[in-house]
This record gives sequence, structure tokens and C-alpha cells, in this order.
Amino acid sequence: MRALRLLVRQGRMTWAELAQHLELSAPATAERVRRLEERGFISGYGALLDRNALGYGLTAFVAVDLASASHRASFLARMSELPEVLECHHVTGDHDYLLKIACRNPLHIDQLLNEQIKQNDEVARTRTVIVLGSPKESSFVPPNSVGTST
Repeated sequence: MRALRLLVRQGRMTWAELAQHLELSAPATAERVRRLEERGFISGYGALLDRNALGYGLTAFVAVDLASASHRASFLARMSELPEVLECHHVTGDHDYLLKIACRNPLHIDQLLNEQIKQNDEVARTRTVIVLGSPKESSFVPPNSVGTST
């Protein structure tokens, strides 16, 4: 799991740099990462973007109640098409879904809710919480005690 923690923290690390941290050769390190990819531990690679710098610094969580379970497929299809919807979680409790969205400002949230999320009768109601700050926001890094030494 050490390789996974290092790759999450510094994904552009070269095989040689990663090999040095793992005390392996570069080819052995490349093979280890290939096996992690094959086993599904690594699902992809990409750049982490600064939403503030891109003008989308306002984050909100939106709890969504569907009018009926029959609307799930169409609702999920629409949410997958909205770039502002960063995450969509099917949850237990009082609501059906919890969305994490990124917007430019409160007007943008209002437009997104009224023109996209609550576009038709499939959404019965929403409840929005604006994020004031995010003291911790990160990619998942497995704890030291999990799994093997990969």
C-alpha cells in the first residue's frame, strides 16, 4: 500500500523516484504498479484542478428527494452530464441522493438547482448546504494498517 500512498500524494513521480522510495528497481516498481492497476486498486490518473483558480470556488452539498423511485435512471443520467456535479451519492436516511457541486456564486447555484437539477417533476425537493471552508479535502489514501506492503 506504500506505493498507492506515494502515487496519490505525488502522481507525477517517475518510476525511478518511486523505486527509490520503495527500495526497488525501476522495472520492479513499474511491474508492481501494473499489478495494482490490474487488480483495480488504481482506476485512473489525472490532474487535480484548483476550483478557486478556475472561478468555481463555491462548493455546496445538495440533498435530493426524488418524487418516485421510477425517476432514478433519468435523474442519474442528467447528473452524470452536469460538470458542476462533482459527486453523486445514493444515501440512507431522509434523502435519496447527496450531491457535491461546484459553482461560481450563489446565483449559479440557484440557476443550477432550478434549471438543471429540479428541471422536471422527478425531483420532489432539495436541501442545499453551502460550504464555508474545507479544512480537509483529499483523495483516499489507505491507512498504513490496510492490506499488504505493495
